[in-house]
Amino acid sequence: MSLKTRPVGDHIREWRQRRRMSQLDLALDADISTRHLSFLETGRAQPSREMVLHLADQLNIPLRERNVILVAAGFAPVFAERPLEDPELASARRAVDLILKGHEPYPALVVDLRWNLVAANAAVGPLLDGVDPELLQAPINVIRLALHPKGLASRTANLAQWRNHLLERLRREADLTADPGLIALMDEVKGYPVPPASDRRGEDYGQVAVPYQLLMGDNLLSFYSTTTVFGTAVDITLSELTLETFFPADPATAEALAQAHAARTAAAA
Repeated sequence: MSLKTRPVGDHIREWRQRRRMSQLDLALDADISTRHLSFLETGRAQPSREMVLHLADQLNIPLRERNVILVAAGFAPVFAERPLEDPELASARRAVDLILKGHEPYPALVVDLRWNLVAANAAVGPLLDGVDPELLQAPINVIRLALHPKGLASRTANLAQWRNHLLERLRREADLTADPGLIALMDEVKGYPVPPASDRRGEDYGQVAVPYQLLMGDNLLSFYSTTTVFGTAVDITLSELTLETFFPADPATAEALAQAHAARTAAAA
């Protein structure tokens, strides 16, 4: 049976259980009675459009899935999904471009829900030297690129540590969104060769974050990463975008990136 033809109550109950909430928990958060919630989940009552959106807010359901539940309840979808190049998203695209450009000489990129590359700044390209050309065919998947044996895995000095970090992020995001593409991606990368736990590591940086340590020629580049999202997005495309920005974790990395940026600038002049 298609997800879109399932009763709306099934969707509500599934998301409530996914969030590990009891009927009492959700009823209290939504300021409705447990009896009414039970009736909604079993189909003895039909929710209004406003109630569907209200419960979706309490359950932190992704915008894409909110449209699915609205359709199941007999209502039209509310949330648009437009490409980032759409004129109505021009201001958001400008914001993305400003962040990417402004972050140079350090690498920064934008990915969609399934970690497909949407955009990147000029500092990312040089880090991809030696990657199998097949992995650079669109759509480029950043998780696959990072962990595939023919991608960056062979040059990642702390591969076991970084692999565990990325898999944990995938697991959390799959739990949050229930997206089948994310689940399939997680299953795929779990099948890649598992690196030994005793891989090379640099400084521990006070153990405040997991660094990304990438060999580039004779240099060991060490990065911290930060994540930025559009927190108030009401467009599906924007709600699913993530900006990943990388900062040097030591002076040697900062110097190497600055030199590479200066060389690119001189070559383009």
